[in-house]
Amino acid sequence: MKTMSVQAPRGVVMIRPHHFHPNPETESDNAFQSRDATRTAERIAAQAHAEVTQVAQRLQDAGVSVHMFEDEGRQTPDSVFPNNWFSTHAGGHVALYPMFSPSRRRERRSDIIEMLKHRYRVQDVIDYSGLEQDNVFLEGTGAMVLDHIERVAYAAKSNRTNEVALERFCTHFNFEPIVFDAADAAGRRIYHTNVLMCIGTGFAMVSLSSITDPTRRAEIAQRLCDNGRELVDLSHEQVAQFAGNAIELAGRDGPVLALSRRAWASLTPSQQAVIERFAHVLALEVPTIELAGGSVRCMLAGIHLTPRPRNAL
Repeated sequence: MKTMSVQAPRGVVMIRPHHFHPNPETESDNAFQSRDATRTAERIAAQAHAEVTQVAQRLQDAGVSVHMFEDEGRQTPDSVFPNNWFSTHAGGHVALYPMFSPSRRRERRSDIIEMLKHRYRVQDVIDYSGLEQDNVFLEGTGAMVLDHIERVAYAAKSNRTNEVALERFCTHFNFEPIVFDAADAAGRRIYHTNVLMCIGTGFAMVSLSSITDPTRRAEIAQRLCDNGRELVDLSHEQVAQFAGNAIELAGRDGPVLALSRRAWASLTPSQQAVIERFAHVLALEVPTIELAGGSVRCMLAGIHLTPRPRNAL
């Protein structure tokens, strides 16, 4: 369990929101969003702030490096999900992405990119955000679930995943694109790939029933298992509980799987047993954050960069 992998980043970037609320701009194509009429807006914001703080502490206790940034503004309700607007890659590469919702375009922050350059070895920053002017979108590691070991980018078609942008990313970053249609139990298109799929080092979680084409479904299942991974097949109901929205990280004592407590509770004992063979599980309380239609994986932008020597900082 102590073996580390290029799949599992040792550090993450998190954003702590001060005025969190579910974004009305994104609810039309995000069926995972919900509303809570039992709490005031102020109470929801305060509890979201507390949940992010607690997640960061639990990750740090497990040995994961957390770079926390504050968002005190009121114009970026989804800023708690930074994995959508940037990603980092081995070799010193950073990508910035074109966002579907105008409010989400305001989440991009130069101070985060400058921190990465200061603390890690960054060779270049490839900025795709100009594609927004052409209504071409690719929302980072929400739109794509990346297999860093086999160099495959899995992407479910949606308003937020343009195949032209995906091909461009894959050419620059040396991934093979695998695109598919995915729908929930009601037949609605799933907005982000990372709510139905999580790829770890020794296992993968995926909702095969959400992949609508049987041939594509079989191909994806085979590709995920090609290097010996064990497959955990998620039901529609488990996806609705954010079971697919998880991420493997490198902790102090080995791999850590971070997901929400709600997601973990939705898994069967046999599914949990498979995961526990490969990673220590961190089940995190984020029910308020999940109102926005994303969960723990969306909250964590993984850092796949090489740290600079401490004496150089």
